Amino acid sequence: MRPPEDLPEPIVAATSDKRFRIDGMKVTMADKFSTSKDAEAIAIEALVFVASDPELLPRFLALTGIEASAIREAAREPGFLAGVLQFILAHEPTLMQFSESSGIPPANIGAALRRLPLGDDNHQSSI
Repeated sequence: MRPPEDLPEPIVAATSDKRFRIDGMKVTMADKFSTSKDAEAIAIEALVFVASDPELLPRFLALTGIEASAIREAAREPGFLAGVLQFILAHEPTLMQFSESSGIPPANIGAALRRLPLGDDNHQSSI
């Protein structure tokens, strides 16, 4: 089916957590995170979430081998923010808590991870 010729430029309709691009008759979901800065903001929010939780912070420090006093220095390293999101994504209860707390859907947290340096999907899941 060919779209009508008199359609205006593509229309973007926004919802609270997703954007849709309408090109003629085709509807596709556009990624909410258009830049790595958006992904960095989510990862920083996740780091604050972890650091403020008395149960998560010791687990994060133990798994990463980072001492609490070295977090600021470690945060400057490439891949650190991706590691924070991998930590969140690897444990479903933590993911759901962060998602609820931040208002960011779990799928968008995964999308943010993929936008960060060293943010591939090769993270280990906990049981």
